[in-house]
Amino acid sequence: MRYLMMVKASGFTEAGIGTSREYAAKMRLYRHELKQAGVFLAHEELQPSSAGLRVDYPTGGGEAEVWPGPFSIDQGLLAGFILMDVDTEEEALQWALRMPVPAGQGAYGIELRRLEERLEQSRDARQAAMELELKNYLQL
Repeated sequence: MRYLMMVKASGFTEAGIGTSREYAAKMRLYRHELKQAGVFLAHEELQPSSAGLRVDYPTGGGEAEVWPGPFSIDQGLLAGFILMDVDTEEEALQWALRMPVPAGQGAYGIELRRLEERLEQSRDARQAAMELELKNYLQL
């Protein structure tokens, strides 16, 4: 099962204030542990919403409205995400609970959401990754 672990934005992330070296090291170790466990698929940090755009479609149709950021933090903004492939919801939750929390940067939130499984995606993500790695190796 694929889960998206979404890290909520804070005033610090929206202001572009980085974290400490200690926290960055803890996050590198955390991602390494996810990779070692074979559940890591992807990770990205997002730019603050001031660098983003929002597209709204009116009820009943019509022209889309485009709004430049920044957006209010209370609108559920994201600062980053990790995509993982785990066996159970409980496993996803345990990984979320292990994620390091930056000290001194206010409230911290994570949202876990299971991705819809597509019928055409019948292969295990780990198997697909190993196949790609082998193909790349053979092309050297």
